[in-house]
Amino acid sequence: MTSYPRLLHTVLDTTRPRALAEFYRELLGLRYRPGDEPPDHGGPDEPDWLVLTDDEGNRKLAFQLVEELPRTTWPGADVPMQLHLDLTVPDEPLYVFADLAGHPFCIFVA
Repeated sequence: MTSYPRLLHTVLDTTRPRALAEFYRELLGLRYRPGDEPPDHGGPDEPDWLVLTDDEGNRKLAFQLVEELPRTTWPGADVPMQLHLDLTVPDEPLYVFADLAGHPFCIFVA
C-alpha cells in the first residue's frame, strides 16, 4: 500500500501575521492553535508564525512573517498572484477580493 503525504496547511507570507490571521479567523470562523492566541496584556504582538485550525483542531492556514511582500499587480503580470484561495458559499455570486497582504481570494457559489 502506497503512503502519500498529507497536506498539513496552507502558509501565507505576510508582513503582519497577527492581522492577517485575524482577518482569516473572522472570515472563515477558524480558531487559533493553542498557544497562538493573541496575548491578554494587549501589548505588541507580531509573532513570526501563527496557525489557524477548524473546530476539530485540524490545521487550515498558517501565517509566516516576511520582511517585505510586494503586492500583486493582478490581473497585470508585473507581480504575479503567486497564490489565491477559492472559497465557496451557498448563495452568492462570484466576488474577487484581496486580503490585508494583497493575496487575492475568490468567493463563489458552491
